Amino acid sequence: MPQAQLPIFPNGSTAINANLAFEKKDGRVTYFNGTMPVFTHDENDLNTFRMITSQFYVNGNATQAEICRAFGVNPINVKRAVKKYREHGAAGFYKPRNTRKATVLTPEVLQEAHQK
Repeated sequence: MPQAQLPIFPNGSTAINANLAFEKKDGRVTYFNGTMPVFTHDENDLNTFRMITSQFYVNGNATQAEICRAFGVNPINVKRAVKKYREHGAAGFYKPRNTRKATVLTPEVLQEAHQK
């Protein structure tokens, strides 16, 4: 028979659910499973925050509602991050955004436009 695990977290941490908690300290965010730290990142690193919370959801460690409550984030932002994680994996949060290039009017195109 499995043994029940008490939700024991370090002092000063905030519970996400019965198994996960996080702590902000000295500009760093550390995530805990019980008393064991499982991940850490800079407090201002939004891409890594979205990646790790999406990973928690996809792996079944936390629900989207628990993530929204614990961090005070909008549910649609969590859903978008989870979609990105499922489609591109962790690397999807760090690759440059796809942008369009500026249109350039070449002399040939300008001449054709003036003739019309």
